[in-house]
Formats: sequence, structure tokens, C-alpha cells
Amino acid sequence: VPFSEMMKHFRHNYAKDGGYFPRLRGVLVQMMRMNEIKYGEHVGTDELGNKYYENNRYFVGRNRWVDYSTDTWKGKWDFNASQVAPEWHRWLHYMTDDTPVVKPPVQRKFLLKHSKNLTGTDQCYVPYSTTRPKVEAWKPE
Repeated sequence: VPFSEMMKHFRHNYAKDGGYFPRLRGVLVQMMRMNEIKYGEHVGTDELGNKYYENNRYFVGRNRWVDYSTDTWKGKWDFNASQVAPEWHRWLHYMTDDTPVVKPPVQRKFLLKHSKNLTGTDQCYVPYSTTRPKVEAWKPE
């Protein structure tokens, strides 16, 4: 992104929502989290607090994005794609043009509540071993 366009986005974000100073912190956090400054229309918020935006002036593939919530997960800098709810995943990946706010998905009895990927945490699933160990430890007698 050229520097001039980045500054234009910075000025646009910096000046909205009640003045210059309240938005400065938000713009700087966005720059550090996403490595760019984007502005767009807020189209909805999911049950986890993630905010979803769209700006059709950006090209397809970059015109929809999510601002992850810092309340429900570990912290401001720890986020991944599994924190996006399934109904919003459809919208983010262009499977539908309607947001879940406009056209809510059908609720089914068999669907589980969404949870983030626990791989690499102490809560991850570890299956028990069903085979005997191939190497046996030496036991002096």
C-alpha cells in the first residue's frame, strides 16, 4: 500500500467517531494488529464480541475483515481464525453476501456451540495409546 493511501486511511479513521484524540489509540492498535489501516462499514458483531467490517472500495478478498474481541480470549495480541463463529465464516469467505444479522442461519438441535481451536494448550485432546510400548525400560534386578 502506498504511503499516501495509508495516510488517507489514517486521517479517515482518525477523524471519525467524535474527534481526533479518542480514535488515535484505536488506529494505532489496528496498525499493530493488522499491519495496515482499514476503514469500513460495521456490518455486525457476533456473540463472542468480534466486530465485522466491509468496504467495497477494496478489492475482493480484502474488503471484508474481522476485528477480534480482546475480552473473550487470552489478550489483545493472541487471536486466530478459529475464533470466528461459523455463520460469520460463511460471510467472510464469500459463501454468502448476506450477513448473519440480515439472514440468520437455521438453528438445528444437533449443532454444538462454537469453541476455539485448543491445539497447543493444556486443554487439547490427547488420545490414550492402545498399543504396547515398543521399547521397554531396563529394570536392574
